[in-house]
Amino acid sequence: MNRRELISTALCATATFSLPVAITRPAFSGTRPESMSAKGDRILHIIQRTIEVKGRPAKVFGLVQPDGTPGLSLPADGLFDVALRNETTEPTIIHWHGLTPPWEQDGVPSAPLPLIESKADRPFRFPVGAAGTHWMHAHTLQEQNLLAAPLIVFDPAERGRDEQEVVILLHDFSFSTPEELLARLKGGAAHATTGSMDHSSVGHRAPATQSGARQAATSMDLNDIDYDAYLANDRTLDDPEVVRVEIGGRVRLRIINGATATAFTIDLGGLDGTLVAVDGQGIAPTMGRRFPVAMGQRLDIRLELPRASDAFPILALREGAPERTGIVLVPANAPVRKLASDGQSPGPVVDLALEQTLRAAQPPASRQPDKRFDMALVGAMQGYAWGLEAKPTIVVRKNERAEVTMANASMMAHPMHLHGHHFQVVAIDGRRFSGAVRDTVHIPPHRSVTIAFDALNPGQWAFHCHHLYHMAAGMMATVNYEA
Repeated sequence: MNRRELISTALCATATFSLPVAITRPAFSGTRPESMSAKGDRILHIIQRTIEVKGRPAKVFGLVQPDGTPGLSLPADGLFDVALRNETTEPTIIHWHGLTPPWEQDGVPSAPLPLIESKADRPFRFPVGAAGTHWMHAHTLQEQNLLAAPLIVFDPAERGRDEQEVVILLHDFSFSTPEELLARLKGGAAHATTGSMDHSSVGHRAPATQSGARQAATSMDLNDIDYDAYLANDRTLDDPEVVRVEIGGRVRLRIINGATATAFTIDLGGLDGTLVAVDGQGIAPTMGRRFPVAMGQRLDIRLELPRASDAFPILALREGAPERTGIVLVPANAPVRKLASDGQSPGPVVDLALEQTLRAAQPPASRQPDKRFDMALVGAMQGYAWGLEAKPTIVVRKNERAEVTMANASMMAHPMHLHGHHFQVVAIDGRRFSGAVRDTVHIPPHRSVTIAFDALNPGQWAFHCHHLYHMAAGMMATVNYEA
């Protein structure tokens, strides 16, 4: 399958909805037992639902167990034994982001399985793998309409740990359809605004003209869509999720950036956090109060709360703009003050400063690569055309180690995601080091990142930008295995 075929099939599903009766709010932070079918499978329902966003009903998708619990929580080193049931009126398909299933069960349309039709079931069965914070999402434009959920693989040995787990799924939300957003971007607009919002500018962007041209020769484009809202666990900061915690307790944040086109910086306020994993893979502990997270990436952050009856907002700051979202950790009887959805200054630009310091807790065995590839990340806002140019075409044999150097020649950052594998970051701008193990790496404009992966999972694997609209506009390639 070539890149054009993969893109067209991956984005062929549309997103239309029917309005359920109830307005629902899932409990992301709670823990419930997994539901089982008579066959022993876990049942996961793809549903259509309505949530409230800024006082308005919003028609979205969901991925829930029969008891309404969003997503899945599974023990490590067991079987992923799931029956996926499409209860919606639309065909769709789900990608298990962070897991390494056989290619046939990866969840990209027609690569090789087709979309799951309305009212149809599809079984999935493969090894879960090691513990980690992952997620699942549609590999279609339906991802924009919240067709995503947490996928947590836990270590049973840590279940007795004196630690409260809090899962945070971030998203960007529009009352417009994703097809409308993509059409506006392709139509030459400088950026796509959504709903009734009026954004005259976005941080670190050149002014837009009527023709959509950019004065971008020396500046970078941070955001190409201004959304109606930014969500944490389906809620805005005007009405955030409040998570009850113990005074002086320990908390493990599992943060998933499920946004389609927005990078964030996690702001812990006055709390010190210890970053212990990225993309579900352990790292040497790294202390801080702010941590960047690009689209598709995950962060595991451990907190030791002060022995004080204070509320602790955990904020996600939109890159280059004042909008923000988040949740609030609240000990018993602590007051919760009103939080504004806009901060007083733009969120930080997401760069590679943290990435350069990360080190894998268990790095892959050292060995020379069998093959090296160069990939140019190309495109521009003018005409909204994006692409990946690999030289040579990425073809590997099983058990080879491959290195791919991705050089961003465009004016926008690109979070690059490889399906079916984990990779190690081994160089930034040509400077080699033994970095973190990931499945998604952020590449700012005019920077390069080299990754290394072992070819242990045969197939024709999607390799793409995790900005949904960049992927839809051409930024997808494949990693092919020789027979």
